[in-house]
Amino acid sequence: MSTLSPPPVSLLDRYFGQSFLSLYSTSVVVTGGEVRHARASGHAVSDDGALDVSLRLPKGLGGPGGGTNPEQLLAAGYAACFHGALSLIAAKRRIKLPESVTIKVRVSFGRDPADGLFLLTSDVEVTLPSMDAALADSLIAETELTCPYAKMARQGMQSSVRRVS
Repeated sequence: MSTLSPPPVSLLDRYFGQSFLSLYSTSVVVTGGEVRHARASGHAVSDDGALDVSLRLPKGLGGPGGGTNPEQLLAAGYAACFHGALSLIAAKRRIKLPESVTIKVRVSFGRDPADGLFLLTSDVEVTLPSMDAALADSLIAETELTCPYAKMARQGMQSSVRRVS
């Protein structure tokens, strides 16, 4: 097993290219499962097999629960990315973060009044115990500009949907 270490601070270096430069890509295949509906009985597996989860409709949407759901997966990714970006920014600024830093992301699935269909919202709570409030606010503001999940939440994301045979 390899030794764990944080990514290099150089990831924060600005990129000045003319087009999107992919640094990592992954894919997840979702199938519908027993009732042929991924939110109710689906299964998600990543291309490397590291993610392998059963999907279940949460009790809050009338399901039985008992598995994860897309909103939990999005919240986990967002929180992990925000925590990582915060850690890199602090390291670059030579600021020691408290050991008990936590990022809580709430993702809500609901109705969109603009079109009557569906919408996701997110709220991020950052806990930086015993840190000076002005310094904490400065780190959080810079992280909010740096974290790609926060950027996606603010601006949307480039996306394409197509049928494949």
